[in-house]
Amino acid sequence: MKRVSLKEAIKFHGHLGPYLVLGILAGELGLEKLKAKKYFGLDVSVWGADHKPRSCLIDGLQLSTGSTYGKGNIKKLQGNRIKIVFNNNDCGKITLTLKDELINNLNALKRHADSEALARKLFKAAASGLFNLKTNT
Repeated sequence: MKRVSLKEAIKFHGHLGPYLVLGILAGELGLEKLKAKKYFGLDVSVWGADHKPRSCLIDGLQLSTGSTYGKGNIKKLQGNRIKIVFNNNDCGKITLTLKDELINNLNALKRHADSEALARKLFKAAASGLFNLKTNT
């Protein structure tokens, strides 16, 4: 699977931020774990990304999974914490949440330059170290 580049993500979204990158990484991890096909092999439900900057996560998910509002295979739901559920009807479901250390790092951001620096660092990180993964049966 070809990875979404930061250049592509910035062009689509308009700027670089950590939630955009987290959406990309979460989407890639969801496709990989469920062995789903991009664009039509996955339904995505996202809680806790109602407002900026958290809502930027959804653009990253759309880019990496191909799930879009137009096709109706991504949904934004209200919640206090970010939770992403990936459903592949052939293989099951997984749920991703952000690890507490990551949430603390995100909450500590004060300047846009710090957000961009964290985004670049996250893009190079292993997704498994950023998310809690639960397999749903």
